[in-house]
Amino acid sequence: MAHYDPLRDMERFANALFDGNRRGPRQMPMDLYRDGDHYVLSADLPGIDPGSVDVDVDGQLLTIRAERTLTSQEGVKWITREREAGSFLRQLSLGQGIDTEGIAASYAHGVLTVTIPVSPKAKPRKIDIATDAPSTITVDESHSEIQEAGASA
Repeated sequence: MAHYDPLRDMERFANALFDGNRRGPRQMPMDLYRDGDHYVLSADLPGIDPGSVDVDVDGQLLTIRAERTLTSQEGVKWITREREAGSFLRQLSLGQGIDTEGIAASYAHGVLTVTIPVSPKAKPRKIDIATDAPSTITVDESHSEIQEAGASA
């Protein structure tokens, strides 16, 4: 039995009014976090054919494109059709500390996962401190004092 929900109709109307005529690429929801020496991007692409997903890097710009096509059957009377066909696009500007050669991607269960490694040059590292003169300890037996070389008495 169908149930009338006026709020759902209002939501559909608002979506149709503000986004329904949109013919350009749509954005995809994503999560992005850092895990140690790499970033992990997870983008939702449910119902997308993996062959239509394209991930590329141009300089410091990461671009994700995908295409969803819906099958249409002749003679079918649609009751509701909320799944959209069309292209999806997401672009991210990568920082200078990214190893663009090591970026990898996988697609499983409607989620695209892109692993973005941090460049070895951008990783935290320990800096050795150099001194002008080596520190030595001398004992002045006439005054029974210990002095560090280079220190004034």
